[in-house]
Amino acid sequence: MSIIGAALLLTTWIRARIRFFQRYLVPNALTAGFILFPLYNWVFGRIGMDTENLKNIVFHFLNLSFIAMTLRVSIEKRRSNRDVFATSTMVLSQYVIQSFLGTVLTIIMIKTFFPNLFPGFGLFATLGFSLGPGQAFTIGTGWETMGFEGLGSVGLTFGALGFIWACFGGIFLVNLGIRKGWISREELTRFNKDNVKSGLLNRGETGDYSKIRNITNPEAIDPMSFSSALVFFTYLLSFLGMKGISALLALIGSNGVQLATNLWGIMFIFCGLTAMAVKSVLRAVRIEYVIDNHRMSRISGFSVDFMVAAAIAAISAAVITHYLVPLLIIAGMVGLATTFSHIWLSSRVFQDHVFFRAILVYGAATGTLPTGLALLRIIDPQLETPASRDFMLSAGFTFLMAIPILLTANLPAMGALKGSLTPTYQVLGLYALYIVACAAAYILLSGRRRFKDYTAIWFRRHHSGS
Repeated sequence: MSIIGAALLLTTWIRARIRFFQRYLVPNALTAGFILFPLYNWVFGRIGMDTENLKNIVFHFLNLSFIAMTLRVSIEKRRSNRDVFATSTMVLSQYVIQSFLGTVLTIIMIKTFFPNLFPGFGLFATLGFSLGPGQAFTIGTGWETMGFEGLGSVGLTFGALGFIWACFGGIFLVNLGIRKGWISREELTRFNKDNVKSGLLNRGETGDYSKIRNITNPEAIDPMSFSSALVFFTYLLSFLGMKGISALLALIGSNGVQLATNLWGIMFIFCGLTAMAVKSVLRAVRIEYVIDNHRMSRISGFSVDFMVAAAIAAISAAVITHYLVPLLIIAGMVGLATTFSHIWLSSRVFQDHVFFRAILVYGAATGTLPTGLALLRIIDPQLETPASRDFMLSAGFTFLMAIPILLTANLPAMGALKGSLTPTYQVLGLYALYIVACAAAYILLSGRRRFKDYTAIWFRRHHSGS
């Protein structure tokens, strides 16, 4: 933790001083991870420091971030269910496009030049891009317990490549949007007055803390301590619940034990569901006001920053070398597909603040939500548009809809143990069904715009800044 903390401090200074990192809004945690990557691969090992602690940080901080994000309570009434549903549709569409394309490319490589490639390799595109390095690592580690070596590092690598797409692809889209008139230049005037690029406030400046409220008396317990205690209590419930499920599955026999092992790889899903249950109980007894959204966001942000830095530092250089060609093929093709398909769909689905919503979802679909918010802040520094709010409101529904994709993630691995690709084709069929469902939602949401000017990547409106 202390080494990661030192790296984060160094990269904060680097971003504040070097224009390259400011121009592309490279997250400090990403830079910290890349600084630590060679140290853990070629230096620290000589003095007895391995990456096991880093992997533990990734696992636990991922779970904590999911709990903190899920516990947040919406204090605003929804202005439009349509906007929330449209956001969920766009996020889920990228899940399935990435999953489908990644799996198709994997099957092609298995049938041609890489017959021994792990059949679930293509799913890392979704795990690393849309879900993030933490989720990709935990599921990849679960596959390692089934006998497939190095997949935890593969997941981390896909997560890092996703961040690269988010940063450079996102800035490319912002500049393209300005040049093409997808958003007015006037929308950027506030950006010059803020410190989004450097990542630091100037001396004497303060952030907007007008909406922060204390829900405890500091003489009894600090508000941050109370919020942290609520998160850790929820984590304890999640852990005990998973232990109970594992004990019940063990009664089935060896297959039950294997299933329980796989479930630990998606512990973050169980944490999210437990957090939903805790929030429902608090609402039922009318004390949901004790949930402090601001501090939950800070706990989540803290967890994500340390998790991302640890995730990239824990990547094995040897594993990257072994899987280099499949990594580059899938990450490159999926990145291009995500960039252009998302912009095309978003310009036709969203009705207002179109580019704001599109750039936020793009950042989240390639990096993480904080990356998406960083891109959004370029054109909406104070997050005044409803884009971020609707994204948060859509997260619960999107998460529930994506659970079948995650629960079937082990099917290709189970088929590989038997030397069969049939389960891989089965999950490919599932992704195809999701694509059909997303297409139906697109037709419903886009109206007359659905196929109008279909050759244009961006559907132009009379008010280009929308």
